[in-house]
Amino acid sequence: MSIWPEALKVGPIGSWPGALRNADRRVASPFSSTLTKTLQLLDREIYFLADTRTQQESAEVLVAIPVGAFTKDGRPYARAVAEHPGIIFSMDTRHGRVSYPCDKFTRWEDNLRAVALALEALRKVDRYGVTSHGEQYRGFLAIEGRAVPGAFSVDYALAFIGEIVYMTTEDVRADPKAALRYAKRAAHPDTGGNADRWASVQRAEEALRNGGLL
Repeated sequence: MSIWPEALKVGPIGSWPGALRNADRRVASPFSSTLTKTLQLLDREIYFLADTRTQQESAEVLVAIPVGAFTKDGRPYARAVAEHPGIIFSMDTRHGRVSYPCDKFTRWEDNLRAVALALEALRKVDRYGVTSHGEQYRGFLAIEGRAVPGAFSVDYALAFIGEIVYMTTEDVRADPKAALRYAKRAAHPDTGGNADRWASVQRAEEALRNGGLL
């Protein structure tokens, strides 16, 4: 019997959002818990974050474990070795799609626990009446809408760029070079963007180039 929650999808990370933390900047975690307990905590927080069963089933964890180290059921083998300890947890919630990358600690299991504990802490903000509309989640809303392990499709790239520059998909398709130029300006960390958004714009550019639109 798997220790992983039935509704939680698990897969390999295709690309890390932004720059990975250098190994010498990672630290041993203060946690002394098992993966089973971490997954139980995460399953509980997924339940509280979701309004519907569909939202619960949208939850996914991406780990830097090669595809070949997953079972037929889509779970990593117990002895699977991760290429780096970073993980990305994402899911649809009543507040929108959220995404939590974490690579602070030296083990991926500890980074997953850090995310689960963070979700619990954010939920408690609402419990004490400090917020009323889920404001504490806004910084974690996933602009790309979903943590995808593979490359962007052309349609997805067009929609993504359009969201950044406030253009329709049709307008982006009509002049993708100009739209991409505006998106890069908006997403670059030196002009008000951030590393995650910049990395996603680069993935969108690659999809448009592969699709023959650039």
